Amino acid sequence: MKRSISILIVDDETMMRSLLEKILARDGYKVMAVQDGEKALEMLETEKVDIVISDMKMPGMDGFELLKVVKQKFPGIAVIIMTAYGDTYTVKDALILGADEYLTKPFKSYEISLVVERAYWRLLSEKQGAAKESK
Repeated sequence: MKRSISILIVDDETMMRSLLEKILARDGYKVMAVQDGEKALEMLETEKVDIVISDMKMPGMDGFELLKVVKQKFPGIAVIIMTAYGDTYTVKDALILGADEYLTKPFKSYEISLVVERAYWRLLSEKQGAAKESK
């Protein structure tokens, strides 16, 4: 089942992208990674993506801006926001804007796995609920 789930990592830090790719690929997910929000949006236009994991602070389009666009243009995609600035206001703002989950850096590998699974199951239950309503 995990092999059918595709995740797009968006982070300007090469080491963070690489670490997340290794963790999630080891867990069995299909993983893609880009260094900024603009490239993420380009990829979302052409690739099947179930979950976006985005850093909050990036040059150019930041995580908040990316979150807004993804939720508007691609409402069926779950978004997980990562931040090194885990203050309650930042997290609250991300959730208000539609983030499905958040992660505070630094994190342990099992934490990313749990957050991704929670986001995926929430997304799946929402899709099933919408399918039932349309019948």
